[in-house]
Amino acid sequence: MVGTKSDLSRTTLPRRQLGRALRDARQASGHTLEQVAEVLEISRSTLSRLELGQNEKVKVRDVEFICQYYGLSEDRTEYLKTLVTQASTKVWWQDYRHLIRPGFNTYLQLEVAATELHFFQSLVIPGLLQTAEYARNVETYTATDTVDEVNRRVALRVQRSAILTRRHKPVRAEFLLHETVLRTVVGSNRTMASQLRHVADMGTRDNISIRIVPFTAGFPAGLAIPPYIAVDFPHSEPPVVYIEGAIGTMIFEEDDDIRRFRSIHDKLRCAALEEQPSRDLLRHIARRYEQ
Repeated sequence: MVGTKSDLSRTTLPRRQLGRALRDARQASGHTLEQVAEVLEISRSTLSRLELGQNEKVKVRDVEFICQYYGLSEDRTEYLKTLVTQASTKVWWQDYRHLIRPGFNTYLQLEVAATELHFFQSLVIPGLLQTAEYARNVETYTATDTVDEVNRRVALRVQRSAILTRRHKPVRAEFLLHETVLRTVVGSNRTMASQLRHVADMGTRDNISIRIVPFTAGFPAGLAIPPYIAVDFPHSEPPVVYIEGAIGTMIFEEDDDIRRFRSIHDKLRCAALEEQPSRDLLRHIARRYEQ
């Protein structure tokens, strides 16, 4: 598990991939951090940060030297060198960097590289499904920014949602929304009616599944579950689970943690309404807001 906000703000997906690959190669060769650090004449903490994906200034020649020491093939070495280049490449949301909460930059890296996303949300409509008006009200409640900064945050959310609607390989996404989300008024009744109709319409897309966990389901997993996002990647990159709270962000990536979240998600899915009844409920509540 990765826990502190400062750690997360320095981590990107290419750095994580590079770090994990170097850690696996070191362990496969039977070396400890101390042994490798001594041979390569670097500090143990520097090597540890590299393996955790927290080293912001990674040099291609250093990675090449490490790969040679581990006896990696030329093809494998070239692949890891490309990850170094990707880690320093400007991402599309770079212009919004001053508006992004600590740790959320890491999630954006995960989101843009994902092949599948699995959400559970019990508090608010997920950002990828938010209308501009709903998002503007959320940002107004949670931030002390100027009107221009709020508008830019809204623009970021709208731009992110393109991964669900683009023509070429849109991301597959499953959203399990607790009924509380639908009943919590953000902005005005008119805003909520438009938002819920938008969610229902998005649920008709082939790559998107939206299901409501009703009040009558109680606690399907046996306890109250915080909102989370499970992220799956291509190229055998291990999945992660992202959790964001008011005072911190966590990423779970250990196998046992992932299995536990998969089990929780399965229980929530079993308790949720099917897709069509979920859309019917969304539109029914939208009509109530319009009355």
